[in-house]
Amino acid sequence: MSTEIPHPDPQPGVAERAIDAATDVSRTIGEVAGGLHAAVDRLTAAIDEARKPGRPLATVAAITREAPLASLFVAFLFGVAVARRR
Repeated sequence: MSTEIPHPDPQPGVAERAIDAATDVSRTIGEVAGGLHAAVDRLTAAIDEARKPGRPLATVAAITREAPLASLFVAFLFGVAVARRR
């Protein structure tokens, strides 16, 4: 009888490779989620800034409240103009 302890296979098994792949995917998803969260925060800050009185979004919102049909017509014409350029 041999008293030698069998050594594990030097190459990782299928399960270890699957765990490594899952860990890599998890890290990648975490990085993407962090980047997306930062982008959403920047966009939210920009929109909040543009909604302040006297800024573009505040002006557009006020015009839309005062004349909704005229605003809809202008938006339609803008959409037609953009679509024709393509």
